[in-house]
Amino acid sequence: MALWHDCRLSRGAAGGFSCDAFELLNFAQRYFDRDGLILAIDSESDEVVGMIHAGFGPNDAHSDIDAGVGVICLVLVRPDFRRQGIGRELVRRAEEYLQTRGSETLIAGPAAPFDPFYVGLYGGSQPSGFLESDPDAAPFLAAVGYQPVERFAVMQRDLQTGRDPMSFKVVTIRRKTELGMTGAPANPTWWWMTRYGRLDSLRFLLVPKLGGEPLAAVTVLGLDLYLPKWQERVIGLTDLVVPEDERRKGYGQALLLELSRRLREELVNKVEAHVSESNSEAVKTFEAGGFARIDTGIVYRKASGEEVGQVLTGGFAPVEKPRQNACSPFDR
Repeated sequence: MALWHDCRLSRGAAGGFSCDAFELLNFAQRYFDRDGLILAIDSESDEVVGMIHAGFGPNDAHSDIDAGVGVICLVLVRPDFRRQGIGRELVRRAEEYLQTRGSETLIAGPAAPFDPFYVGLYGGSQPSGFLESDPDAAPFLAAVGYQPVERFAVMQRDLQTGRDPMSFKVVTIRRKTELGMTGAPANPTWWWMTRYGRLDSLRFLLVPKLGGEPLAAVTVLGLDLYLPKWQERVIGLTDLVVPEDERRKGYGQALLLELSRRLREELVNKVEAHVSESNSEAVKTFEAGGFARIDTGIVYRKASGEEVGQVLTGGFAPVEKPRQNACSPFDR
């Protein structure tokens, strides 16, 4: 906990939370393996000065983990122990752990579905790689052999300023539909439940007033662990879905606008969603719903191995104490 806060991560990292929250979202996962959490310890003070956390994504059925894709979920080095090779050695040992367990593809930066840890703690509404607002991530990962393979737009809408985007199509949809609500996705997988089931969530639906199947749906997540840092109430959105035969009819935009009205009435300040840049239609839908990009998440892949872009859909011995240097959560 002290290391997390000492590293002064960017806006996309929660702050001021308790040890209980950190344990619930990470160490309490049944697939947590202490061998994947590697620590760098100062030989003089016995203090933890760096860490790396590696894990795995799910199998095709999302019913268990699969070691085929190994994920570096977090790299931290305390500010006064930087640029002494600690981060590089941590990455080497994490890669060794992942490959020993059977990983053939190595990625850095958790993103669905390869996000076993830190859901609710890093990224905002969901982990989407390492954020550009953590500026040392990209050069550090390049130095240890990782290349960008997927980019995510981190988008927010301020509910306290501006007017709702409106069109004749949206007005017509609003007259014929209403918001519905359920407690979770209709058929949540084990993988969804073990990550998002630990957070407060609701599923909002855009349904015809005369009855029928939902025309669009989205999951709403509480981001309470970010409140001490952001100093405003922000709600996360994930898993926006429009049935294939109902797409390009404005239902996604209409759901976002109607939900924004509901959240504004509940004194929510902002809503946040992450969208893969490769999904241009989804990006346009959120822009039409009044969202604007505020950050970018990037997933990286080890230079050799399978193209992760085709896969993504959306303690060791103490380290010698080095000299002090500049601050950043990443170390070269």
